[in-house]
Amino acid sequence: MKTSGFHLGLCALLLAAVMPLGAQAHRAWLLPSSTVLSGDEPWLTVDAAISNDLFYFEHQPMRLDGVSVLAPDGSSVKLENAGTGRYRSTFDVRLEQKGTYKVVRLNEGLFASYQVDGETQRYRGSADGFASAVPAGATDLRVTLTRGRIETFVTAGAPTTEVFQPTGVGLELVPVTHPNDLFAGETAEFRFLLDGKPAAALEVVVIPGGIRYRDQLQEAKYVTDSDGLIRIEWPAPGLYWLNATAESAPTAVTPGTEGAAERRERASYAATLEVLPL
Repeated sequence: MKTSGFHLGLCALLLAAVMPLGAQAHRAWLLPSSTVLSGDEPWLTVDAAISNDLFYFEHQPMRLDGVSVLAPDGSSVKLENAGTGRYRSTFDVRLEQKGTYKVVRLNEGLFASYQVDGETQRYRGSADGFASAVPAGATDLRVTLTRGRIETFVTAGAPTTEVFQPTGVGLELVPVTHPNDLFAGETAEFRFLLDGKPAAALEVVVIPGGIRYRDQLQEAKYVTDSDGLIRIEWPAPGLYWLNATAESAPTAVTPGTEGAAERRERASYAATLEVLPL
């Protein structure tokens, strides 16, 4: 089956979300030029990439389809000067409002395997196109619906919280401690939701940037409590990558998969956070 550029980009992002977090795992991330800005109408530049070493460009760019920026009042902000190179994509954002912005990359896809006349075939693409792509006589249909969210947060002036309102879809971070108010030696509290409900017993991995310059990954693992909460004490200032993946049965029938022998849902979340010195 022919694989489009969209499918390749989607597969790379999903692979980054579910691969083991070993030394050579691919990780997808958004990197802001600054997380706290001042002045009248400052500008932000964001790099977007998928790499082995965190915040170092050496694997492939993240495609900008699905990337959006939410202003403090919840409105969408235009991406300016957007472009994609060999190792990274980049874009600028004019921060006209005061408050906290959310930069987010959403991706959703459907993976399926099935039998046609004794041969195993596969589908990768959108849920909407799945029903027409798979033959009516297909058997042993196995479907995985994936939803991924990659975020970072930036504040111009005083921090605000409107952009943290959950959508109720997939795995989401709802900060208790503001993500632009993180300091080394202090403890931050974050809540995770899965389809709008507390994501209990979720493993969350936090890795400091600069993997390229040390021998150990230095990852820290946390498990959410019954309310979906974790508490992180930041050991040092710098950039951190936070990641979590949840897998469960779908809450509703995926379009076109009513006869599936097996249906699964996988949701992933990743964020770039900056911890400042006291």
